Amino acid sequence: MTDTRSRWLALAVIATGLLMTILDGSIVTVAMPAIQDDLGFSPGGLTWVINAYLIAFGSLLLLAGRLGDLVGRKRMFIAGTAAFTAASVLAGAATSPTLLIVARFAQGVGSAMAAAVSLGILVTLFTEPRERAKAIGVFSFTGAAGASIGQVLGGVLTDVLNWHWIFLINLPIGLATIVLGAWTLPGDRGVGLRAGADAIGAFLVTAGLMVGIYTVVKVEEHGWASARTLATGALAAGLLAGFAIRQATAKNPLIPPRVLRSRNVFGANLVQVLTIAAMFAFQIVVALYMQRVLGYSALSTGLAMLPAAVSIGAVSLVVSARLSSRYGERRVLLAGLALLIGALGLLARLPVHANYVTDLLPVMLLIAGGGLVLPVLASLGMSGASGDDAGLVSGLFNTTQQIGGAVGVAVLSTLAASRTGDLLGGGAGEAAALAGGYRLAFTIGAGLLVAAFVAAFLLLREPPRRPSDVPASSEPTIVVATAQ
Repeated sequence: MTDTRSRWLALAVIATGLLMTILDGSIVTVAMPAIQDDLGFSPGGLTWVINAYLIAFGSLLLLAGRLGDLVGRKRMFIAGTAAFTAASVLAGAATSPTLLIVARFAQGVGSAMAAAVSLGILVTLFTEPRERAKAIGVFSFTGAAGASIGQVLGGVLTDVLNWHWIFLINLPIGLATIVLGAWTLPGDRGVGLRAGADAIGAFLVTAGLMVGIYTVVKVEEHGWASARTLATGALAAGLLAGFAIRQATAKNPLIPPRVLRSRNVFGANLVQVLTIAAMFAFQIVVALYMQRVLGYSALSTGLAMLPAAVSIGAVSLVVSARLSSRYGERRVLLAGLALLIGALGLLARLPVHANYVTDLLPVMLLIAGGGLVLPVLASLGMSGASGDDAGLVSGLFNTTQQIGGAVGVAVLSTLAASRTGDLLGGGAGEAAALAGGYRLAFTIGAGLLVAAFVAAFLLLREPPRRPSDVPASSEPTIVVATAQ
């Protein structure tokens, strides 16, 4: 049995790997103009600095999670971190658009390998409910804080040094993660490749997700009703339908049907898709609003969003576990979603000339609801995972996260741009037109959160307390779904 100190060191390694992944997704955004000027990207080509990473990362998570169960989650995590680190060096040394895009795709592959098994390792390390709740709180805080820190760090590195360092900074962090991971992460041999990786199913789901994410990220360029969007969307749907049929008939399916029979696993993943799609309106659209409407710099925008990261972190680390123990995970999740609905509702009323203290700071504090939602969803999303399936369910949970993000990017940005165009055509000024488009995105985001609230209320059930979970002392025990 791994001792307590080693388990928390292992959690630190997992959280560091997650932090690199999250930072890499947000740190690039503020450096995009510098990258375009230096490498000569066209406006359309520049989007592939983000899209190449997103397509590789989102489409390979499920396969990487299953392979982690087969060959060992520790091996998969370390191999993925090594691949991500090497690709980061390649990206930092890039001297042409093609080389940078290839490196970004390779980064996405490495991130998928490491991220897909992270939660699987965590739930096998922490089996006692109170400790698992704390560990998931740390894990969730790392992801939430990383997004805001990345925007600040990206601005600092780009302004003080140059854009190459937003990638090169991953080298020392990656090497430390690999060394410490080899020492602290629990060894697991996996069930072996003979247990079956379902090569046909793997091809269908990977190809389907790649084509689907590609379709979504190109919607803003081509439009929802264009022949290209409809054709690639139909192809993606066909591939994913074939994957679903394959899973029902394969001897060793990539996603065993038993995994999705868990009401909480299915419900948590559905709620996550809706929530993450809506939260794009906060993380990205708010940043655009502050820069393009209020005139904030990239660094000022990151600093303005720090209260959100702090509030989410404080709630997830200090408050979430205690509330879950006292009131139950389902109630805590519903309360967190209600706070997020309030935050997006306030954003839907933002004026053109907003005051940060009165108009934006309350939103940054209400967004603390994410500190309640994210840990509970992670716990429920892993609740149906057996020891042999933990990597797969972890990959599934991360996959729905990426799907939610991709859908949010496509839907909200497209609707906002369309609304802005209509307002400009009607004679509105640029700032007013942009603000009107962003308000529509916030309104749609609030609607998605309402749908997430309804889905959580109807589908999710409070995991039963086991007698062994009730402590002898008066100190409350954290009620967390455990692997069955």
